[in-house]
Amino acid sequence: MKKIKNLTVSVLIDNTSDMFSSRPNHVDSELKVLMDNGLELGSGELLCSAHHGLSLHLEAETIVGNKVVLFDAGPDAKGLERNANHMGVDMSKVDAVVLSHGHFDHAEALPKALEMITKEKERKVPLYVHPNAFVKRAARLPDGNMLAYANVPSINTLEENGASVKTSSKEEHIVNEYFYVSGEIPRVSFENGLPNHYQQTKEKEWVEDPDVIDERFIAVDVEGKGIAIFTGCSHAGVVNVCKHAAEVFKGRPLYALVGGLHLVFPNENLIDETIEELKKFNFKIIIPGHCTGWRAINKFINEFGESVVDPLAVGTKQHL
Repeated sequence: MKKIKNLTVSVLIDNTSDMFSSRPNHVDSELKVLMDNGLELGSGELLCSAHHGLSLHLEAETIVGNKVVLFDAGPDAKGLERNANHMGVDMSKVDAVVLSHGHFDHAEALPKALEMITKEKERKVPLYVHPNAFVKRAARLPDGNMLAYANVPSINTLEENGASVKTSSKEEHIVNEYFYVSGEIPRVSFENGLPNHYQQTKEKEWVEDPDVIDERFIAVDVEGKGIAIFTGCSHAGVVNVCKHAAEVFKGRPLYALVGGLHLVFPNENLIDETIEELKKFNFKIIIPGHCTGWRAINKFINEFGESVVDPLAVGTKQHL
């Protein structure tokens, strides 16, 4: 993987809206981002909207110009379009799209994202996805009932909206080798995946699917700093994600960890052990969000400090 000079992360979709909290120097608040793009009136219609989901616009400065990857699209087409427009994010400059895994809160707005990316230039944009992302899924709730998830848009639907779908379970170097997309993440730690997760068989039966084997992460190598990791939900376990990244990029420090860490139900009992393991990687920046949960985020701040941890929030920009 080639090194990049700098990376700007625009948070198009996240669970949290937090316009007024003070931020570290590497983060622009939602208020700053909106005012930089012409906001002159405090109005609900002019603010970003939060949703249960994730979409990150990753813009890398390289020696051959800026390269852009959209990592997930979130669950709501209107929210994605609204937030991108308010933030001044030009989706037509996206070079590739990566789907972290096959859940609606990361994939449902993909058709709208593809439309925004391709409509001006009438082109196809590569979309990298694990082939198992398209299975029907559900969660078993604490009361025992099953909550089915909306389907990930089909390959035909994605291609009709401008994608050139690239299915693979292997690692890939994409966009002129400036971005790394992992293959299937080895399960080697204490983490147990997503125990209440199910997928549907061809016979329409629900079977346990705790591994969510289709999950993949993105990494970039920031010159003079190290490897920045972007993870959609960490259903493989965030410790497994980091262990795998450390093995793939042996000799390079892990610099930043950004995204969903899934330390909400049913994994809240893993928070303390996860923190102790993550301390071994010596991250300089941790930006947890989406499905990390408020309990875990509070403990991360207490253990790593505000100089390292700044929670993800919609409308913000991270300068890595």
